[in-house]
Amino acid sequence: MAPVPDEDGAPFWEYAARGELRVQVCAAPDCGRPRFPPRPCCPHCHSFDRAWRRTNGRGRIWSYVLPHPPLLPAYAAQAPYNVILVELADAPRIRLVGNLVASADAPLNSVDPARLRIGARVQVVFATVGGTAVPRWVLERP
Repeated sequence: MAPVPDEDGAPFWEYAARGELRVQVCAAPDCGRPRFPPRPCCPHCHSFDRAWRRTNGRGRIWSYVLPHPPLLPAYAAQAPYNVILVELADAPRIRLVGNLVASADAPLNSVDPARLRIGARVQVVFATVGGTAVPRWVLERP
């Protein structure tokens, strides 16, 4: 299922289409903190100034889950698959949800669930789903 971007998150998907993982940051001179999910106002300084900073696309698995049936019908045939929460290396308070896959275009169930480890280092890759570039993750050291 392809994501449905809202106004605040649309730039995230535009950058993903270019193969760039970016996060929204506060553009106030005295703040500069990254934030995700994207939103109009900084939760720290309350500024409405914002920009998008490119990340290095690396992170670590902070948590994961293996969904079990009953699943949404669109995902039932792909079970078992993983859903991981990745903490970005260059923005440690930012965590993104995705899937660990063997390669960018591999199916969601392409990694043996026994290989999932909290703290494992991962690198972003992009796959096209329903015409939208979606970030997924591969192990840095497979």
